[in-house]
Amino acid sequence: MAERGSAGLLTVVLEPGPAVAMTLPAEVREKLAELELELSEGDITQKGYEKKRGKLLSPYIPQIQGVDPSLQLEHRIQTSSQAAPVGSKQNKSRAPNARDERFRSDLHTEAVQAALAKYKERKMPMPSKRRSVLVQSSVEACTPPDTSSASEDEGSLRRQGRIASSTPYQAHPNVEHWFNRVIQGSSTSSSASSTSSHPGGRPHAANSAANTVLADLMAHTHLGVPVNSRVSSKIQQLLNTLKRPKRPPLREFFVDDFEELLDVQQPDPNQPKPEGTQMSPLEGDPLGVVTNWPPALLASLQRWGTMYPKSPCLTALDNAGKAVYTLTYGKLWTRSQKLAYTLLNKLSSRNEPLLRPGDRVALVFPNNDPVMFMVAFYGCLLAELVPVPIEVPLTRKDAGSQQIGFLLGSCGVTLALTTDACQKGLPKAQTGEVATFKGWPRLLWFVTDGKHVVKPPKDWHPPIRDASNEIAYIEYKTSKEGSTMGITISHAAMLSHCHALTQACGYTEGETITNVLDFKRDAGLWHAVLASVMNRMHVISIPYSLMKVNPLSWIQKVHTYKARVAVVKSRDMHWSLLAQRDQRDISLISLRMLIVADGANPWSISSCDAFLNVFQSRGLRPEVICPCASSPESMTVAIRRPPEMGIPPPGKAVLSMSGLSHGVIRVDTEEKLSVLTVQDVGQAMPGARVCVVRVEGTPYLCQTDEVGEICVSSGTIGVAYYGLPGMTKNIFETIPVTSSGSPISDRPFTRTSLMGFIGPDNLVFVVGKMDGLMVVSGRRHNADDVVATALAVEPMKFVYRGRIAVFSVSVLHDERIVVVAEQRPDASEEDSFQWMSRVLQAIDSIHQVGVYCLALVPANTLPKAPLGGIHISETKQRFLEGALHPCNVLMCPHTCVTNLPKPRQKQPGTEVGPASMIVGNLVAGKRIAQACGRDVAQLEDNDQARKFLYMQDVLQWRAQATPDHPLFLLLNAKGTVASAASCLQLHKRAERVAVVLMEKGRLNTGDHVALVYPPGIDLIASFYGCLYAGCVPVTVRPPHPQNLATTLPTVKMIVEVSKSVCILTTQAIMKLLKSKEAAAAVDVKTWPLVLDTDDLPRKRPLQIYKPPTPEMLAYLDFSVSTTGILAGVKMSHAATSALCRSIKLQCELYPSRQIAICLDPYCGLGFALWCLCSVYSGHQSILVPPLELETNVSLWLSAVSQYKVRVTFCSYSIMEMCTKGLGAQTEALRLRNVNLSCVRTCMVVAEERPRITLTQSFSKIFKDLGLSPRAVSTTFGCRVNVAICLQPNRLGKLAEQGTAGPDPTTVYVDMRALRHDRVRLVERGSPHSLPLMESGKILPGVKVIIANTETKGPLGDSHLGEVWVSSPHNATGYYTVYGEEALHADHFNTKLSFGDTQTVWARTGYLGFLRRTELTDASGERHDALYVVGSLDETLELRGMRYHPIDIETSVIRSHKSIAECAVFTWTNLLVVVVELEGPEQEALDLVALVTNVVLEEHYLIVGVVVVVDPGVIPINSRGEKQRMHLRDGFLADQLDPIYVAYNM
Repeated sequence: MAERGSAGLLTVVLEPGPAVAMTLPAEVREKLAELELELSEGDITQKGYEKKRGKLLSPYIPQIQGVDPSLQLEHRIQTSSQAAPVGSKQNKSRAPNARDERFRSDLHTEAVQAALAKYKERKMPMPSKRRSVLVQSSVEACTPPDTSSASEDEGSLRRQGRIASSTPYQAHPNVEHWFNRVIQGSSTSSSASSTSSHPGGRPHAANSAANTVLADLMAHTHLGVPVNSRVSSKIQQLLNTLKRPKRPPLREFFVDDFEELLDVQQPDPNQPKPEGTQMSPLEGDPLGVVTNWPPALLASLQRWGTMYPKSPCLTALDNAGKAVYTLTYGKLWTRSQKLAYTLLNKLSSRNEPLLRPGDRVALVFPNNDPVMFMVAFYGCLLAELVPVPIEVPLTRKDAGSQQIGFLLGSCGVTLALTTDACQKGLPKAQTGEVATFKGWPRLLWFVTDGKHVVKPPKDWHPPIRDASNEIAYIEYKTSKEGSTMGITISHAAMLSHCHALTQACGYTEGETITNVLDFKRDAGLWHAVLASVMNRMHVISIPYSLMKVNPLSWIQKVHTYKARVAVVKSRDMHWSLLAQRDQRDISLISLRMLIVADGANPWSISSCDAFLNVFQSRGLRPEVICPCASSPESMTVAIRRPPEMGIPPPGKAVLSMSGLSHGVIRVDTEEKLSVLTVQDVGQAMPGARVCVVRVEGTPYLCQTDEVGEICVSSGTIGVAYYGLPGMTKNIFETIPVTSSGSPISDRPFTRTSLMGFIGPDNLVFVVGKMDGLMVVSGRRHNADDVVATALAVEPMKFVYRGRIAVFSVSVLHDERIVVVAEQRPDASEEDSFQWMSRVLQAIDSIHQVGVYCLALVPANTLPKAPLGGIHISETKQRFLEGALHPCNVLMCPHTCVTNLPKPRQKQPGTEVGPASMIVGNLVAGKRIAQACGRDVAQLEDNDQARKFLYMQDVLQWRAQATPDHPLFLLLNAKGTVASAASCLQLHKRAERVAVVLMEKGRLNTGDHVALVYPPGIDLIASFYGCLYAGCVPVTVRPPHPQNLATTLPTVKMIVEVSKSVCILTTQAIMKLLKSKEAAAAVDVKTWPLVLDTDDLPRKRPLQIYKPPTPEMLAYLDFSVSTTGILAGVKMSHAATSALCRSIKLQCELYPSRQIAICLDPYCGLGFALWCLCSVYSGHQSILVPPLELETNVSLWLSAVSQYKVRVTFCSYSIMEMCTKGLGAQTEALRLRNVNLSCVRTCMVVAEERPRITLTQSFSKIFKDLGLSPRAVSTTFGCRVNVAICLQPNRLGKLAEQGTAGPDPTTVYVDMRALRHDRVRLVERGSPHSLPLMESGKILPGVKVIIANTETKGPLGDSHLGEVWVSSPHNATGYYTVYGEEALHADHFNTKLSFGDTQTVWARTGYLGFLRRTELTDASGERHDALYVVGSLDETLELRGMRYHPIDIETSVIRSHKSIAECAVFTWTNLLVVVVELEGPEQEALDLVALVTNVVLEEHYLIVGVVVVVDPGVIPINSRGEKQRMHLRDGFLADQLDPIYVAYNM
């Protein structure tokens, strides 16, 4: 990216002429540095910066006389395509005319360069990546220092900076451009652009003087200054510039139309339509009848084998290019006979011959052994067996190998023929036999080498029958989806295809032909195994392995053997271009025909042009290049005839790309950018009829200017897909019809899967393949065309061996284009993004289509097809499974996805005034959503504690009445009792604490005291000690000794915010608070008075404090909300007693009960259960500190079992620990006699939506230990009221007697309706359904209503709104909300805007709904269930709708097995998704596409940023809730140390 300065200027400087070879003066450099600083601090706009910088530099940039600099730029792009890049195998500098770009015609490259030049500099934030991900493989590790972009030390400094700090915006002060574009939802699909990097590669380092200037310049552009120091302020600045756009607010009453309809792309009325007449079928030349042509191919073999036994048939070469063996026709004949005899007579199982005529046999031969293959192929034909040639499976996991196995199984293959060497190389099982590959049938392997076959007796002769319609062989093909089909070729078709090829190519007896293609299938098999034998030709077979070592080998062999014909692919021509300089003495004068087998590819014309350009001087005549088109189903469709046949000259069509995308042919002038240049593939084959039909639907004939699928009818085509009659009918038995619907012939046609048209002179043109067809928003694009465009962007400089795969995936009901390329091992990060952004622009300009995902993988990692190409369907499969492991990825959903539902706007004219709204307790015809717990006043119970107004009085009373009654047992990690307290012991200890506070602390009544204790009895005693002394206790979680830096500041903050004048704690924590380590985290000198309570004086206070009124403050409850706000609430004595009474009634607590509590005792319901409830109700509490579970996971459940506890409380984090840690150990626990059948109710204490999957899996896992499936239930509380719902379940008969309610009910709601604040119940399993579990039964004395967050009016049953609560145990107010005081003024005393406007409610800040269930409670009333959906502060408002983070997170976690946890938040209305990767770092980039896909599919949202982090980075509070706002702050301050940050364009 170093080359991205301000567009025009730097570009020109990149090739400095001699005039620039001087350094910039110091004052200019200083001014540049100042400018840079101004820009980074935001004191100057980008435009102003570029203008001033341009002015400063203009005297030092030479201009061509009288030429505008912008034109200079254009000129440079045109000329630079001849500059040679550095970096082929030889690494020498190239001759200036070396045509290095793969498969490119000048036309295409120039079009691409011109398209790129159109784009001005546009920036995109560069993803950041951790160093360990950069070093993915040994090849990648050796990135050389990039001296061309900066001087050595500058360069290295900058690189270290980029790697060490993993900021998302490294080296990019210009993220703003990108954001503004994304936010405006720009419709163009380009992303970043840089016109600066030119296709010819970097300037050579030799030009050192020029380089110094360049280095100087670079040092003052964006990259030179290491910007780490300014990153977080940078983001803050960014946030300020991106003020949130105004969005219509969510309102209450909408027209009920939340069916989110995806935008359907309307066809453009101006799109081109075909205007030509209907085409008429094209007739090929008649198939000539020659008297001595054989009646069958085997008859030819017999004839040549007996009459010309010494005539060479096939020469095989080794990897050094030496001829290792020449098979003569005599040898081929005798060896094939031996094999045929052996197969039929010497292989048996259970005395039955193993094979009968017509059986299928697999041929497994490597690409470097054509001789053995040919013998086996003809041996099978002579034995009347059907050969099925397949690839050699090298590993058990070969790409596509499973499908091949399926093919073999469906063909009923039981025997595989192979060579001795090949058999030895196959993977073996333990028994020494060849392993069975995944999905393959059981095969017997037979080695066809000489020693295994026997000579037939003199009187045995193979039957040579005339060619019939029996199957001769089966050729396999792989479909677009990756499934493999076998195409059956009959003897008659095989023979007539050989006839047709001989006639079309003018083959004559004894010619020499060089074959570079795979001889097992396709053109390689047709020309070099079948037609060659018919004509007694001599084949020189070039193995793929030799081509890799020496790309020129085929040309050398043409020269050596004076070959008349060569059969190659574009790739072979291209590779030979790269190596041609080494050979001066080659002559191609002997060639009369160079058959280009993939002549139908869009890049073949470029290869042909380039090849001719170079080799014309070596005797190559232009007219001998003969492209052809073929497909496995129809074999050869068309081929350009050799020059001696007197045919019309070859054609070349320049077609409008946009016309092609609408399926019509528009010949375009070559000046236009988006054109496709195609060459003809010659005339139809002799004896064939060709027509073009519509691609979809009924096969109507196309008009003459319309692109369709080419169909062929002749005797030279395949017969069927083996064993697939339905597909066979569709493909092999198509009857084309005219526009009136009448069939054009009674003979069926075969669809070739080639898209094309018939041009002038009856020439056939092919513009693409059905397999590569991608239909995006109704327009057709051809994968090969997109590959060609991508390759025209600096091909050899960046893409490894030109290996690019293009395919489409279906996301959100449309095809999306994915481009995957292998990058060269030496490519740097900057190169990658430079190249990617240019590819996006090129494809956008030329094809007018957006790329959804562009991924770069390390060299040699894409799955390979047999001959080294890319296995597309396997690549696509890996992409969708997240197994591609890219090293760079760029997603562009913002620009590609145009069919999202329209953002939701408020419906006009539906404002309903309060008067017409509310009648009785109906709102607009719906029951008002309100509910209440039982009435406390009417519940007569023998509650002795009721007569006391204050908790301290209750404790004194219990200490007198039942002094030895045990209240608390504290367990340690081993499960033994660490300490215990009876009523009297607790009272005595509290008295001593009170003495310390009064005498040592000299505290006054009402002073606030911070209690910093580990979970234990000391904490409880100190709490009551404070009450005895008239102080207000504040419980604070102690700092973690191993993590002081993050935990101590929270302690300090609570102490300061709560205005505590004294800290009570233990000696150990006291030391910690004042330690050296603590001093590094906070200012230890500002702690208030710290007292330890380890050694208390045995004294009683003179008197115990009595508050004058129950409304006085009893204690402060501080907690950090999930949104990261520290909020302390005030609890009065009255509220405290009411809370205890309500819980006592709901859970039926009394002195003889035992409950187990595994919660933190510092805030909310956890604090109430630890410190308050036992003292009030007298029951015994078994305290299990959650921290102890880290050393002994089974502690809590063992304790529950040991003490036979009926009621227990825990948090979700505890439940998760047990589920993950004990899931596999239930058997071991059972052997240790852990039995949970005693548990009647296990309540999860939470301030969030119930986690239904966790509770279900917990119940399922521990069912084996006797846990009742109905035992687990949920609770709900929040800051304004710590206990709103508790759901104690009752089992069996107790439910009838007890007062507790029914089981928690689960409902399924429509997630799409929920986004519109509507509640629509749906059936389980219906699409977009979301299961929600009731949050528990509403406590006695608590009233709940659902209110509109904005109008504050009551809502009906079917609405989602804020839960408001009214109860005697509501907190009385915030003591302070740190940071957001103003926002929360009305949280505790708010009233409805209409309806019941008298009751005072507290707003919980949670969205939920109420639903009447069919169940009844003890009083016979119908049970009202409260469903909490999520915190209002955490909801994301996107596209006019309300989203709950947890729903998006659930989808994301489901998308890949390695995602351990996920959190989402918004940042300037971009959705940011943070995922924790639990797996190898190379999987990090796989997640980007999967996350983007799943959020689009399920939530219709576009993800803006994907951040991949290590496990444990997403902060979680003690309740197990995600702290999304903390995470957001960490992201913005760049503290997450992400593995990868991807910005979706």
